[in-house]
Amino acid sequence: MQGDGQENEAASKEGAGRGSDYVQTLARGLAVIRAFNAERPELTLSEVAKETGLTRAASRRFLLTLTDLGYVRADGRHFALTPRVLELGFAYLSSLTLPEIAQPHLERLVADVQESASVAVLDGTDVVYVSRVATSRIMRVAINIGTRFPAAHTSMGRILLAGLPPEALDERIEGLRLEPFTTYSVTDKKRLRAELDRVRSQGWAFVDQELEEGLRSIAVPIRESGGKVVAALNVSSTTSRTTLDSARRKLLPSLLATAARIEADLSTMGR
Repeated sequence: MQGDGQENEAASKEGAGRGSDYVQTLARGLAVIRAFNAERPELTLSEVAKETGLTRAASRRFLLTLTDLGYVRADGRHFALTPRVLELGFAYLSSLTLPEIAQPHLERLVADVQESASVAVLDGTDVVYVSRVATSRIMRVAINIGTRFPAAHTSMGRILLAGLPPEALDERIEGLRLEPFTTYSVTDKKRLRAELDRVRSQGWAFVDQELEEGLRSIAVPIRESGGKVVAALNVSSTTSRTTLDSARRKLLPSLLATAARIEADLSTMGR
């Protein structure tokens, strides 16, 4: 009876300030699950009570219920989570889109290289930006989610074109209009094909001032588990800060590592 009294008092404090729809029992059950972590993979009943602020009686009921449901296993005095708890996050993970998966990785990449980074997909003969993290530096090219650029004149576009099957690539190149954006823009389809062959062979693309003078970018592919290129990841910089050599030495390793982490997440989520 005393335990129930303490529990009711704790419940009253816990629910203070919450709306009438707040379900305290659910909140406590989740608190018990969250009590376990990498530093505390196994806990006793007393330890769970201490970590959650619940009484021993309440902690015991939640642990036994979770054990009954298969989310917790008991080994003598100790309790531990089972792999079944992964089901609780799977619905969320499986609903994530490529931009949502890529975003935290882009943020980490930008913090590392101090340059803007983006992810794009191919739509016809254009690239479409689906995720982006920009630095505070000012550029004349305004890029937002949904921005489109001709694939032929961008590093991500060349990655995506180079990743197409031969017949699909022939169709895209046939439909290209290679208009010069700058004096550096490739306007010859034969030269573009040669560049795409090189991109395919080396696994990355570097574009020097073809979209805007003073703007350079380097890109790598993002592949699904079967090896198909599904998106491209790039870092953009300026001629005053980046040369081909410095991009290859300083930016490319971080790009490749970031693409690998995104691919690992896509694979984990069955994409």
